[in-house]
Amino acid sequence: MASLAWLLIPLFAAIGAAIWGSWAARDRTSGDISELAGYARFREAMDNADRTRAKAEAHSGSDAV
Repeated sequence: MASLAWLLIPLFAAIGAAIWGSWAARDRTSGDISELAGYARFREAMDNADRTRAKAEAHSGSDAV
């Protein structure tokens, strides 16, 4: 029984490596465009938040932080 276990360990490792290899080699180009568009929207939102914060700080009549 122990010899069977020692034979099954490399078999499971090979199957796992094959699954991981096929997953790692998959075609990921279709999602890049949507991810880049999402990143552009994120940057635009952060820039708008920075401008709003700077405008609020510039027009603040108080020195309190």
